[in-house]
Amino acid sequence: MANTTSSTIDPREAAHFGAMAADWWDPNGSSAMLHKLNPVRLRYVRDAIDRHWLADESSFRPLEGKRALDVGCGAGLLTEPLARLGATATGLDAAEENIAVARTHAAGQGLLIDYQATPVEHIDASGFDLITSMEVVEHVTDPAQFIKALAAKLAPGGLLIMSTPNRTPLSRLAMIGIGESIGGIPKGTHDWGKFLTPEELSRMVTDAGLEVTDVTGLSFDPRKGFVLSSNKAINYLLTARHPAG
Repeated sequence: MANTTSSTIDPREAAHFGAMAADWWDPNGSSAMLHKLNPVRLRYVRDAIDRHWLADESSFRPLEGKRALDVGCGAGLLTEPLARLGATATGLDAAEENIAVARTHAAGQGLLIDYQATPVEHIDASGFDLITSMEVVEHVTDPAQFIKALAAKLAPGGLLIMSTPNRTPLSRLAMIGIGESIGGIPKGTHDWGKFLTPEELSRMVTDAGLEVTDVTGLSFDPRKGFVLSSNKAINYLLTARHPAG
């Protein structure tokens, strides 16, 4: 029987990102900015994992025995590291092109990842210990419903980690004025009006039944590149937990 649950995927957004699939893994290609962001995001994810599950910080596989879902995975820049950290990993993306590249790349790395070109609202699986969704919520048609769908897939006691641009004059300048001109972000990637402030996103996450435990800024330091900081003016990461369990 076909799944009739509505989806928050925007077909235009899916087509935009699908067009970048071929060079997604090229650090100098159309996804260059994501390659620069990924190490910082991974550091944040690892720290959140260690705090939440009291993991050994020296362990190479702190997600051993846990299930992870990466929503809006693109070609797997974050999904692959989650699998390497020991998780049984699933990656979802709206673009078939991205999923095809993700599957090929993971196979080349010897990683078993369940990649699906499926909206999160349509997957039957649930009870994921960790759900990540990086730079995705600003591209969906209904952010509140999207977050409720993420929350519905989270296991009791599970962890949700998101990142998204803030809606400030500085983010408009940095991500659209500069980023989409010379900074390695393809033109047309962002609609500043769809950016969410930390307060707006936190309220949506809370309304979905989760408890926000951390909001950390992601800023740019001319000397170090992208860094985690208290400055949330351009971009930020949010961690929330399922209160049950």
